[in-house]
Amino acid sequence: MPRLMSPLRPRYMRVPPDPHEKADSQEPTSKALPGNQTAANTPANDIPAEEDAPEESTLIASGTYRQIRDYSLVLLSQGIVHRLERAPEGPFEIFVKPEYEPRATLQLELYRKENPPREENPPLPLSVSAQPVWVLLVPVVCTLLDFSGKVARMHSVGLSDADKVMHGQWWRTITALTLHADARHLASNLLTGYIVLTLMSYRTPLARMAPFLAIASALANFCTVLTVQTDFRALGFSTFVFAAIGALAIIEFRLMPRETHGQLRRFAPLCAAASLAVFLGTGENADILGHAYGFIAGLFCGFIPKKKALRWGTPTTLADLVWVAIYFAFFVLGWKLALS
Repeated sequence: MPRLMSPLRPRYMRVPPDPHEKADSQEPTSKALPGNQTAANTPANDIPAEEDAPEESTLIASGTYRQIRDYSLVLLSQGIVHRLERAPEGPFEIFVKPEYEPRATLQLELYRKENPPREENPPLPLSVSAQPVWVLLVPVVCTLLDFSGKVARMHSVGLSDADKVMHGQWWRTITALTLHADARHLASNLLTGYIVLTLMSYRTPLARMAPFLAIASALANFCTVLTVQTDFRALGFSTFVFAAIGALAIIEFRLMPRETHGQLRRFAPLCAAASLAVFLGTGENADILGHAYGFIAGLFCGFIPKKKALRWGTPTTLADLVWVAIYFAFFVLGWKLALS
């Protein structure tokens, strides 16, 4: 089977298997390929291309990672040799030789009629996703350990106390994110966090955002302490949730269609997110300053993903596990300092 496109190797030839290859094995012929290679000496299913596109190649389609992957499978099924590349602006592209262009174009048109392309930046459907589970695992585990009493002084050494933070115990801004006052407090943060993180996972892998959101949340708690300074205590994962709301607002703002540029309509995601933050972030015993600072810090996190990756999509890779490890290590560091 030919390999699917890898983001680490954006350029290569995809050649369908030749049914007459075995019959012609006695007298191998030399077939011109990029880089002065021959079909007899190069694997048929994955032939690397040169850095520069051959002059005889013709661009027939461009689109997102998933679209071009599907187009490539269509061409492979019809025995059409083609090459996949990623343009500097972001979209993936398919090239074929001029003699294959009419046939390849016809096959892609037939495919599009049966599978119409989606509109630019379509509304995100709400569906079940497993990605937020590992992000929310940190507050769940820490809160349950606190409720069980198995870890001595966990609540007292973990909550954000303005006086103690101002006297050097900065790690409390981290550990306070993982503690909650009661089961209702925990449940509300988990429900809201799951919905917001699920929506974010449709745009970018959470592994590439969670560490930055955690750092932004801790900084938001620290800004709250600097503002109040004395006689203030806070705890809860809500600061992280509001940072995620702010980041998602910027992501959607950056992806608004071009026809909205220069119009007030383009600011709809920011206005909607701000309204949601006010609705969720105010109430009795609510840490309004923490929610506000978290939302503001999250706005900056929304600029971290590259726009072309948000618009055209990007697959998850094994390197994302490094970001997951950084996310957990951030909270482990905070609790190690708090309990030492």
